[in-house]
Amino acid sequence: MSSHTLRSGAPWYLALVAFAVGTDDLVIAGLLPAIARDLDIGVAAAGQAVTVFSITYAVAAPVLAVATARLPRRALLLTGLALFACVNLATALVPGYASLLVMRVVAALIAAVLTPVAFSMAARLVAPEHTGRAVGTVAAGLTVSLFLGVPIGSLLGSLFGWRATFLAVALFTGAVLAIAASRLPALDGAPEAGLRHQLGSLGRPAILTCVLGTVMGASGGFMVYTYIAPLTRDLTGAGGVALAPLIAVVGAAGAVGTMVCGRATDRWGADRVLLVSFAGMIATSLTLAALGYLGGGAVPVWTLAAVLALWGFAAWGFAAPMSARLLGLAGEEGTEALALNTGGLYVGTAVAGALGGVVVSSQGGAGVAATATAIGLLAFVAMALSVRRFPTSGQVGTVREDTLS
Repeated sequence: MSSHTLRSGAPWYLALVAFAVGTDDLVIAGLLPAIARDLDIGVAAAGQAVTVFSITYAVAAPVLAVATARLPRRALLLTGLALFACVNLATALVPGYASLLVMRVVAALIAAVLTPVAFSMAARLVAPEHTGRAVGTVAAGLTVSLFLGVPIGSLLGSLFGWRATFLAVALFTGAVLAIAASRLPALDGAPEAGLRHQLGSLGRPAILTCVLGTVMGASGGFMVYTYIAPLTRDLTGAGGVALAPLIAVVGAAGAVGTMVCGRATDRWGADRVLLVSFAGMIATSLTLAALGYLGGGAVPVWTLAAVLALWGFAAWGFAAPMSARLLGLAGEEGTEALALNTGGLYVGTAVAGALGGVVVSSQGGAGVAATATAIGLLAFVAMALSVRRFPTSGQVGTVREDTLS
């Protein structure tokens, strides 16, 4: 099999890795009541399984990226997938609450290695002019897990118990491992570099402003997604019947957005597409806020669906150009920079949940959209200044032929 064939298909195989990680991360939210009943704990206590995963991932991702930077990429990915499958299998067998939390911490540690490696491998295994498309494909794997992996996992949990869901994730991860082992080529790790040099590279303003943009972008984006139920109720008066289709619309639009923005990045550059995607998120969040304050709670559901589709396209679309920009700025420390950025994504998600909870209790769904708009404006200004100060072509160097086997 030619290296060209391997390279062209690599992003799709790596998207399966992102899908497995995203499903494992997000599906537990829908299983909390069942976990609480089975383990004889409160739902709030069960929810800490989500919290420890997010905190562990955010803190560990950049540290583990630096620690594993020189390891061969394919071997690291395959080892991580094998361990991830084993941890999910162990999660399905845990006897109690404490062991569940331990397994979620271990799963987060492995996920913190897998996701940045998948993104960086996708970029290195394609020609430079296809970098945006490659990282967009992997990002789409995460997005698809929201509206495909999570509902399927939740359905399995409701039919066969929450443990069956983690068993299914373990089996799927094993299948991804087999595909990756047979289809992905060997790829060297980063050249020898001192710890001080690596940390210094990650601490550059060009990198940190990208991470800040991701934190703010995730805060605004996930705030709307997290509180889509009260937003739907306040804008349309519709209840749970309309909610599932709207979530599906957001997820599908988000997947399309990551793919389209990835291709656009290859054509017009990461910086330009990144700013356009942030502008789109601001415009659609502002529209949602206006509908909330001016619509009198009688906005047609189809109107809300149309706006949410545009919002999902932009809110998820920024991931591809942001990743491509980081890879272009970070050079040989690309994986570490992506790890730091994915940690920022989890910080932003946590901020969205906490701040959005305060806003929705006092201002309702329209207030959530207005707050997301304000955060989006801050993100746009920060990234506009960053792009002007630290421009990039959005491309990364080609992978050397001698790194493939």
